[in-house]
Amino acid sequence: MQERFRPAIKYFGDIISVGQRLLQGARILGIPVIVTEQYPKGLGSTVQELDLTGVKLVVPKTKFSMVLPEVEAALAEIPGVRSVVLFGVETHVCIQQTALDLIGRGVEVHIVADASSSRSMMDRMFALERLARNGIIITTSEAVLLQLVADKDHPKFKEIQNLIKASAPESGLLSKV
Repeated sequence: MQERFRPAIKYFGDIISVGQRLLQGARILGIPVIVTEQYPKGLGSTVQELDLTGVKLVVPKTKFSMVLPEVEAALAEIPGVRSVVLFGVETHVCIQQTALDLIGRGVEVHIVADASSSRSMMDRMFALERLARNGIIITTSEAVLLQLVADKDHPKFKEIQNLIKASAPESGLLSKV
């Protein structure tokens, strides 16, 4: 979610807001976050609204998939990684190619629909349909966060509950899944 995409991506402000919610949840739960930036020299860095404090890795890339040697090495350092959560832009390009690469490596993939978008809602819609047909889980930020704590008795449940008290924006993204 880089600066140059801001004027072109549908509902960009909404996906930034939801992305920040996911990053906060990952920090609370101690979940490693890996960020890639598509050609940052030309497209700019990750937008300032996304607090990348504590992320495991930020990698510049030109390949659309984020499955790069540096990312694979970082994933290999995390014990027991069986699934990943993806969000960002563009759904039909970087998100789709990353998800397909990961599922091809036996990793379960969850795509957060309310934190992922494209310039075209048609491209986004068909990408999400294709991904779902390939066994990729299309979900929402609230569903992911609650799945990660799994129980109201989880020691971090209250902190996650505070994150989701305010619903994610009703942007129109979800009507086009």
